[in-house]
Amino acid sequence: MSEPFFFEPATALTLAEIATLTGAEPAADAPRDRVIRDVATLDQAGASDLAFLENPRYADQLARTRAGACLIAPRFAAAVPAGLAVLVARDPYRAFVAVARALFPASLRPTSLYGAPGLSPGASVHPSARLESGAVVEPGAVVGPGAEIGSGTVIGPTTVIGAGVRIGRDCAIGAGSTLTHALLGDRVIVHPGCRIGQDGFGFVMGPGGHQKVPQLRRVIIQNDVEIGAGTTIDRGGTRDTVIGEGTKIDNLVQIGHNVLIGRHCVIVAQTGISGSAVLEDYVVLGARAGVNNHVVIGEGAQVAAVSGVNSDIPRGERWGGTPAKPAKAWMRELRAINRLAQGRGGSDKPHASDDDRH
Repeated sequence: MSEPFFFEPATALTLAEIATLTGAEPAADAPRDRVIRDVATLDQAGASDLAFLENPRYADQLARTRAGACLIAPRFAAAVPAGLAVLVARDPYRAFVAVARALFPASLRPTSLYGAPGLSPGASVHPSARLESGAVVEPGAVVGPGAEIGSGTVIGPTTVIGAGVRIGRDCAIGAGSTLTHALLGDRVIVHPGCRIGQDGFGFVMGPGGHQKVPQLRRVIIQNDVEIGAGTTIDRGGTRDTVIGEGTKIDNLVQIGHNVLIGRHCVIVAQTGISGSAVLEDYVVLGARAGVNNHVVIGEGAQVAAVSGVNSDIPRGERWGGTPAKPAKAWMRELRAINRLAQGRGGSDKPHASDDDRH
């Protein structure tokens, strides 16, 4: 039995076409009519594959690659072996991605798992729900009363769309997800197993028990947002939870109630954002970062992985650590701790106790 490949190229590109697409400059001896059909790493590329090099860590692979062509940064031009067709690019990886997108457009958005148009057998759609022509609802999915789904949107198997939920056009909602109390724009991608719009975690605590706080608002997800598998986004309690246009959220992220996230933010895996926090536009949170409630992170700020943010961060700054602080201060502290750890003659070996000497 042959091994399947799940993405087949939609087209092929010559080196001349790649140069036009990316702005890269072919070397003088590069055969501009050479055809590229796939992309690969330097060590695995074959005669019809395009590779790239921008990291010195992989420079030694350049001499051994069998790639049909390679995008390289200008600093590696002198190391190109004879016979390798190269295109010099200021940003080789960005150019490589542009070529991959052109060759494999189907990889950019999840498609129907069942492969049938319209309503699939076993889907349950309430009579009052409204589906535009071209919407796809796959087996086992449930669409509740008053829900609205736009043309070109795919609702994956066993997904549940709650009452009154509105989903725009050309969206993809992954298998096994649940969406309630939510409004989604166009071209939103929700990967499998997401939970969007459930209760926020709100209780008034007291010695006689904890009283649940009503969670009365919605989740608003704007155009071109992508949400990774297993992510949870709670609906707002006193104001909407909002995910701004173009924001990209990785797998296994928790976003609490009333959180406001701006446009084009990047939130990496296992991050937790507590209720009523605010991320302004273009914020980046590294993996496993934690953001306390009511914190404001300014436009363009970046937070290092495994950091704990307990106070506001001004726009454009880079912070890290637990508790998080400006990156320079954090680095100074780490160096000071390292010097202390290397004390007693610079050795980091444990010193023998009196008991050990006997």
